Amino acid sequence: MKITGKVVYQNLGTGFWGVAGDDGQNWRPDAMPSELQKEGLKIEAEVEESPNQISMFMWGKAVKIKSYQIK
Repeated sequence: MKITGKVVYQNLGTGFWGVAGDDGQNWRPDAMPSELQKEGLKIEAEVEESPNQISMFMWGKAVKIKSYQIK
């Protein structure tokens, strides 16, 4: 599936990077590429859901980024 939004840093627990989607959905990539770790960066990404990902963070839907483009 394709998502678009802006990169955000969430200072919860140990902290993590996520994507606040243009559609209002929040996404929590399991391994945010270092190139994307910039607050407010607009991106478009092809992702797949990671329903088995276990996380202590109660924010966003877990996904794996397959490809991305900086907007």
